Amino acid sequence: MNTSALIMMITTMTVVISITAYFFYKVLTIPPRPEPDSFSENDEEPR
Repeated sequence: MNTSALIMMITTMTVVISITAYFFYKVLTIPPRPEPDSFSENDEEPR
């Protein structure tokens, strides 16, 4: 493998791993959305 191919491979792997790590970090650190309470939503419905 020549030098330019090795540099291209290392650069590509670094970019892909960096983007993957960034989005994985974003997924782990987002605050959870509050889930609606299904019982309180159904209180006003007539039976």
